[in-house]
Amino acid sequence: MKKMTAILLTAGMIFSLTACGKAPAEASAAAPAEETAPAEEAAPAEAPAPAEEEKEQEVPAPAEETAEAAEAAGAEEAAGEEQEAAEDEAAPADEAGPQIASAHLDQDGKGIDVTIDLSDGWSVEFAAGAFYLYEGPYSEDKESTAMGITLEKQVFEEYCEQAAASDSCRDLDGTLVYTADSGENCYLVRVGEDAFMMLTVKPETDGDAVFSRVKAQRGMDGLLTGGAEEIDYLALVNKCNALPEGWEDALDTVHITNSVGDDVEVESKAYLAYLKMAHDLAENDGIYTELDSARRSVAAQQEIMDRFTEKYGADYAAKTVAKPGFSEHHTGLALDLYFKTKNEDGSFSDVYYNEDMEKEEYKETWAKIHEKLADYGFILRYLEGKEHITGYRYEPWHIRYVDSPDIAHAVMDQPGLTFEEYLAGEAAPEVEIDLSGSSLYTEEELQDAMLAIKCEFASWQGKGCELHSIRYAGDKANSKQNLAWLNSLNEEAGYTQVAEFLMDYQTAADIGGAWEPDFEYKDYQWWLARPEGGDWEIVSWGY
Repeated sequence: MKKMTAILLTAGMIFSLTACGKAPAEASAAAPAEETAPAEEAAPAEAPAPAEEEKEQEVPAPAEETAEAAEAAGAEEAAGEEQEAAEDEAAPADEAGPQIASAHLDQDGKGIDVTIDLSDGWSVEFAAGAFYLYEGPYSEDKESTAMGITLEKQVFEEYCEQAAASDSCRDLDGTLVYTADSGENCYLVRVGEDAFMMLTVKPETDGDAVFSRVKAQRGMDGLLTGGAEEIDYLALVNKCNALPEGWEDALDTVHITNSVGDDVEVESKAYLAYLKMAHDLAENDGIYTELDSARRSVAAQQEIMDRFTEKYGADYAAKTVAKPGFSEHHTGLALDLYFKTKNEDGSFSDVYYNEDMEKEEYKETWAKIHEKLADYGFILRYLEGKEHITGYRYEPWHIRYVDSPDIAHAVMDQPGLTFEEYLAGEAAPEVEIDLSGSSLYTEEELQDAMLAIKCEFASWQGKGCELHSIRYAGDKANSKQNLAWLNSLNEEAGYTQVAEFLMDYQTAADIGGAWEPDFEYKDYQWWLARPEGGDWEIVSWGY
């Protein structure tokens, strides 16, 4: 394997080479045959670009960088020899201690500790922002077996896209692995939000075995990967189920920048799966998808709720935005997509806004996207007609990663089955809808009002209620008396129209609260109103 010149140099990098046993006299470190278990795994932080990116720079060995470094290396060698002599007296040669080499990199205040297992006679040469692994003793004329180098975020993302486009691409515990055109095995390692590394292993070498020798962690911030608890990819987060405790501490995410310049944070495995699906769609269907949004913090969700309420009204916000703490977007596994259309001149135009993506002309595009979802471990989350279960109206762009194509197919291959129903082990009964009998409102207007009721009912469904039917009560409800009553309940609303709906639903035998257990509620009233040119709002319900 030919060495690459390490061009990602950072001023202020500090290396300290240590080994348990004999320390190397130069910048390389060798180890005896005795094997040790490697340290916990993470990856080094990102190195910023060098001052002169256009010029490649030869990287000297750390021991040759300064007189102080050389003196330190000599002192370290002497200490190592003394230690080795003491060990020789205390134990036979075949019982020598474990052999490792480590380097501490200080990059803009980010401490990165890289530890490499040098058992079985392997050796390593460290350089600024890079290291070279050798199977056997190090020598200047010997080609390295593997090379590790820190990457900038943009470069890392480009490599991830190349990997996703490769038939050899695979996921190794969150690390994207693929075989380059040169035959080298490439391992794309990410630690935290802004730390990236690539390990390349020469052809005809057990790359996974070499990769297992390399461990890294944050020297100042603690271990960022490998120490977090595993998240539950089937966790249900909706209007009745909050984000599991400790989720954010365990979550491993990446940040990417989409075509409109927005930063998008997404769970790492979900992003790798998305890259593969996006490549499939682009290559085979001519559909170019982008990520609009993925993970949002509770604080960010509150901002969205406030903005939608102010702009569109509380009812519309309730239909389209999750309550902070109860949003699936908190998981990092929920992805909102948009896509780009290719123009005749080869340029692309973003189809970004909801009202545009919902147009009739793009239904076929969404159908093709949905056909691919399960193959990559995704499901369509909010289905048309199941608003009373999911709590949200149909969103063709909102997908959810479940980390298993088999599970995804079990959901997607049953038309109309929601994630809630899959987890419950049974489908809810069909709901009878009757929106007839109005000369005052169009079917579309009544449909919009009915959706507001169904989205609200989802919180009841999660507590043990089962919806059976919804029907429009008739135009007679739009009376001056009812209008005055509803305006008295919300004096600032300025309602001008009223609509009444009747509902039948059943409660569970073990339901709590004010509901009657195991009871069929008939003709349960829902009162909605809207101002001139505004959206329907649920104002009252009950008998």
